[in-house]
Amino acid sequence: MNFFRGVMGGQAAGPQPSGADTIQKLCDRVASSTLLEDRRDAVRALKSLSKKYRMEVGVQAMDHLINILQTDRSDSEILGYALDTLYNIICNDEEEEQDEASQKQADDLGAKFTEAFIQNAEHITLLLTLLEEFDFHVRWPGVKLLTALLKSQCVPVQSIILVSPMGVSRLMDLLADSREVIRNDGLLLLQQLTKGNAAIQKIVAFENAFERLLDIITEEGSSDGGIVVEDCLLLLLNLLKNNSSNQNFFKEGSFIQRMRPWFEVGDDNSGWSAQKVTNLHLMLQLVRVMVSPVNSPGATASCQKSMFQCGLLQQLCTILMATGVPADILTETINTVSEVIRGSQVNQDYFASVNAPSNPPRPAIVVLLMSMVNERQPFVLRCAVLYCFQCFLYKNQKGQGEIVATLLPSTIDANSISAGQLLCGGLFSADSLSNWCAAVALAHALQDNLIQKEQLLRVQLATSLGKPPVSLLQQCTNILSQGSKVQTRVGLLMLLCTWINNCPIAVTHFLHNQENVPFLTAQISENLGEDERLVQGLCALLLGICIYYNDNSLENYTKEKLKQLIEKRIGKENFVEKLGFITKHELYSRAGQKPQPVFLSPEQMLFDHEFTKLVKELEGVITKAVHKSSEEEKKEEEVKKTLEQHDNIVTQYKELIREQDAKIQELKEQVATMTSQNEEMQTTVAQQLSQIQQHKDQYNILKLKLGKENQGQANPPQGDGSHVNGMQTEEVSQLREEMEELRNQYALLQTQLRDKEVLIETLRSEGSEPAEGAPAGPINTELLKELELLRSQVQTQTAEISQLKTENQDLLKRVETGSIDATPSGDASVDASNMAELESRLAAQTSEIGRLKEEVRGLTQGRAHLEQQEASATSSVAILQTEKAKLQTDLQESKKEQDDLLMLLADQDQKILNLKQRLKDLGHTVEEDDDLDTMRDQTDEDEEEDEDED
Repeated sequence: MNFFRGVMGGQAAGPQPSGADTIQKLCDRVASSTLLEDRRDAVRALKSLSKKYRMEVGVQAMDHLINILQTDRSDSEILGYALDTLYNIICNDEEEEQDEASQKQADDLGAKFTEAFIQNAEHITLLLTLLEEFDFHVRWPGVKLLTALLKSQCVPVQSIILVSPMGVSRLMDLLADSREVIRNDGLLLLQQLTKGNAAIQKIVAFENAFERLLDIITEEGSSDGGIVVEDCLLLLLNLLKNNSSNQNFFKEGSFIQRMRPWFEVGDDNSGWSAQKVTNLHLMLQLVRVMVSPVNSPGATASCQKSMFQCGLLQQLCTILMATGVPADILTETINTVSEVIRGSQVNQDYFASVNAPSNPPRPAIVVLLMSMVNERQPFVLRCAVLYCFQCFLYKNQKGQGEIVATLLPSTIDANSISAGQLLCGGLFSADSLSNWCAAVALAHALQDNLIQKEQLLRVQLATSLGKPPVSLLQQCTNILSQGSKVQTRVGLLMLLCTWINNCPIAVTHFLHNQENVPFLTAQISENLGEDERLVQGLCALLLGICIYYNDNSLENYTKEKLKQLIEKRIGKENFVEKLGFITKHELYSRAGQKPQPVFLSPEQMLFDHEFTKLVKELEGVITKAVHKSSEEEKKEEEVKKTLEQHDNIVTQYKELIREQDAKIQELKEQVATMTSQNEEMQTTVAQQLSQIQQHKDQYNILKLKLGKENQGQANPPQGDGSHVNGMQTEEVSQLREEMEELRNQYALLQTQLRDKEVLIETLRSEGSEPAEGAPAGPINTELLKELELLRSQVQTQTAEISQLKTENQDLLKRVETGSIDATPSGDASVDASNMAELESRLAAQTSEIGRLKEEVRGLTQGRAHLEQQEASATSSVAILQTEKAKLQTDLQESKKEQDDLLMLLADQDQKILNLKQRLKDLGHTVEEDDDLDTMRDQTDEDEEEDEDED
């Protein structure tokens, strides 16, 4: 223990050991001590020396410390000391002020120890396992150590964690730790872990990172929160930037809607803290990441739509028009709004409708343009406004038309400031930066819009009192020829090139001024300094556009004459060389990288992003156009005409093919319908064939049975007489039942036939005697039904009356004959009461009959007003006659079947008699069958009845 006291600061006699010796002794004690307390004290001592003797501790003690992490897992205190020691030797302490050489040496030392630690991937796995410990003294140092390893050697450590089972998931659990210091350091760890690794970014995102981070931001106060909000936003930027998968997951998870409350600002925006400015700046960057022009167009459009629907764009426009917002936040808000509306027609229309809170209210576009052409505004703010105006006009022909319309004479309002007036003012002001911004903004109002290019030719400008107005095109060329600053001339040349590009009418207007072509040729042919080379290249581009889009309407400036002029005054090779100066300029490639104009100083504002794309498109075609001869141009025109003819033919064939495709599709549908019908018919045929086959099988079975019976009758075995008789009797009884059933059916059909004949006669008689004044028309079937119902009721009542009369007569006869005593006895009183009841019933029935007769008489009179007459009755009779004929046919068939049955019965009877006779001949006693005689008599009677009926 004296040794440790000496190490920890106690004074000991004799010479003091050096730091390296002390560290060596401590390492030996860590490796050899069997007591946990001794090892813990040794590790604590190493921790205290690790900052001062970083290299010595790292070289001598790293292996021992790693061994402690592996073996002493049960003691959290020694694990914490070991992790803190490793952190001290790996981490580069940035808080201490060091010179550049010392800092570089420290960085190299940290990288060296990191490489030694991660040389064995199991060390990282061990560290991830220790992070699962909930003990604060283990988890927090482990988080710091892993963060330091990632800062020093990010890519190798990321690779190890990525392949470690549940490695990323273990680290995500740190965000759920209730101890804020561990959660906050976990955010820093995840920031380092997700840098530049798309695979880890996806895993972290799908571990519900977005939900957790947004919850933390809300809990910490959103934009008013502290450094924790900043760390969350930085981690979100790592997860979303240049990661389309995570961006889509963020949008589909409805997390864009949760960003809206971040941008709610009050009326009093003074006194923003530095942390709030930082937080809001990161929040705006997060919005821009989702709608960046470098993203896929579909994903960007979807995010833009979501931001408009959830009100995020409206909230950003509120910040844009608010007062007291810091300049850098206002600049970043303008850039954010620019990319939210870029290429989205709905968002662009909304932005055009936003008004600034001024008196009188002015459109937000006008207010922003006022800042752009104001040279006292900050440079970055003017660049942001230009970018916003460019994004507002990007693929927005409606907006382009509205801007150009403010320049036309018929729409100018002298009492208000319009966007067109501000652009013209900036175009011709003394500030070269305003000239350039206004020229580029106006060029975007003409981008890919032939109609607005032609409309802008109508703009007239009043230069001074007493002089006639000049066109905007002419004024631009006048300023160009006056030799202003390079930035102004570059802006005007870009405007002119965009204006006359793909617009032959504008080319004609430009060439109509006799001074323009000589000025361009003079500029191109001169040998000027380095700064003027860009202007020469742009002049060559403008002259080349005049050649390529020339419609030869001006005799002095046809394509051929302009090319001859170039060849004589400039030289074709010199012209092409000057044209190539544009793309060789160092600022050209920088402007072509992204749409946002980002410049370090105003002097670097020379190229616009859209103009660089125009140069790429035109440079090659202009070079070819200048080198072509007249014969080649004629051939090319002939080829163009031929191609147009071919295109027309191809178009006709395409239309024909479309028509044929439509017909083929229609025929396919018909074939499909007929195929289905054919399948149904085949199914029906198959069913019918199966039924026919079943009938054939039944017929064959019956035929076989009949053959066997005939064979048995021809050769009857002796001793089977009783069996035969029994079989014959059963058949005879079955035949008799069938015959009785047929007779009943016949009687029923006869009854139905008689009823229908009576009905026919009734209808015929009623139809042939219409009442006087009855209108012709169809018979009212409902009234006829009621009439028939009443008749049936009358018949029923009449039958009951007849029955009652019969009963009364019987009773009277019994009284008269004396079978019923006249003395008042019990039976007599009953009979008298019965008589009284019957008489009362008779009277009631009589009255009912009278009432029914009155109803019948009323219905008969109402029949005079029925509309159907003899034609309908005749058709009904014809239908009934048809039914009668059908019934008669059925009757004839029934009679025929009956005759067949009788013949069969007679045959059977004859066979029985023959069999009996043979039995008698053989000496057997045969009793007479009374049932057979009775059956024979019954058959004879049935035949007689049939004859009588016939």
